[in-house]
Amino acid sequence: MKLIGVGFGRTATMSLKHALPELGAGPCFHMIDLIMGEHRERDLANWARIAAGERPDWDEVFDGYESTVDWPACSLWEELIEAFPDAPVLLNVRDFDGWYASCQNTILAVKQAAAAGAMPEDANRPAPPPELWGVIEQLVWQGPDLEGQFEDEARTRAMYHRRIETIRSAVPAERLTVWEPGDGWEPLAAMLDVPVPDMPFPRLHDTNEFRTEFGLEPLPA
Repeated sequence: MKLIGVGFGRTATMSLKHALPELGAGPCFHMIDLIMGEHRERDLANWARIAAGERPDWDEVFDGYESTVDWPACSLWEELIEAFPDAPVLLNVRDFDGWYASCQNTILAVKQAAAAGAMPEDANRPAPPPELWGVIEQLVWQGPDLEGQFEDEARTRAMYHRRIETIRSAVPAERLTVWEPGDGWEPLAAMLDVPVPDMPFPRLHDTNEFRTEFGLEPLPA
């Protein structure tokens, strides 16, 4: 593994997934790979076992990948930075209020729609299997960070900032890069010691793009 992303989803992780291969650190594993990735059956089976409490051979779990960002992997960041001690660590963050609102309007909205049986069918993509919902529930909503209390905003705010400080304290400064969406290519290229690409930084999966992808109505501008 060439890079371990430890920041939460909804912090430009889809943009990072597409950017990192341009820097020689791809393919990059992301939650979307469990939904529509080339190896989704294998990957989902692996992560379903992890969600059930098994601790795997991480080299096998990430076979074919050179980096990871987003959930579910970031929920187990401590294990991953130990399993891949030579990989630089990316802490991708954004301001809490923007992150919380984005989560409410995307992943929480999808969860609520699915629970209500209101997820529209997509003729171009099979419905997510139950195993996927199980992984998301166990490693995101009930995971070591949110602990089933995402909707307690004050608790989640405190957790969010505490987690950032915990990672800053746990990872040596020379191994850690803290990155925000507006930072673009330069910090990522520096941490991987590669040239800065001569192209715009990708900007993917904003709130309405996410909602539309899952069949939810876009929010008004």
